[in-house]
Amino acid sequence: MRVVVATGNRGKLGELTAMLAPLGVELQPQSAFGIVPPPETGTTFLDNALIKARHAVRVSALPAIADDSGLEVDALGGAPGVYSARYAGEDADDAANNSKLLAALAGVSPEKRSARYRAVIVFVNGSNDPNPLIGEGAWEGRIALAPRGDGGFGYDPLFELPDGSSTAAQLTPARKNALSHRGAALRALLAQWPPR
Repeated sequence: MRVVVATGNRGKLGELTAMLAPLGVELQPQSAFGIVPPPETGTTFLDNALIKARHAVRVSALPAIADDSGLEVDALGGAPGVYSARYAGEDADDAANNSKLLAALAGVSPEKRSARYRAVIVFVNGSNDPNPLIGEGAWEGRIALAPRGDGGFGYDPLFELPDGSSTAAQLTPARKNALSHRGAALRALLAQWPPR
């Protein structure tokens, strides 16, 4: 089965490819079809994942998988949430987003820096698929006082495991996939596989 992955994020593409490889699913990045990502106008991770997947199906005429994910920080009322990728602005990179997060949490003690990554992954057979497969996952942790590690992407250098032993950026890819929100969401999706 050929499936378009509706993301331009190389980190997400690599994680999804590794986790789906055992199923014999041939993943194609949306860039292979010249797909320009649509505006993420949804108010929830599920809304945005469906927007991206349905857009990829319309352009490629192939089934699509998409995820939307982000970081929810309790001390910030759940921010940055669905705006995680553009927390520091529309064209912000990971470093800018991480810097803004650290500034927003300046003076917040370690025990009040609880947070979680949240992900929703969807699979659609067509742009009007009435029964998309949906998987959701969360990963509890806290925000470190300073970045550590050079693996992963996004907020991984700041996302600390609950015991403080390491950040997500210090984990091996396999260990991260076993623990992460995206790994949990994909396992929930695959529990419903194969699609009807």
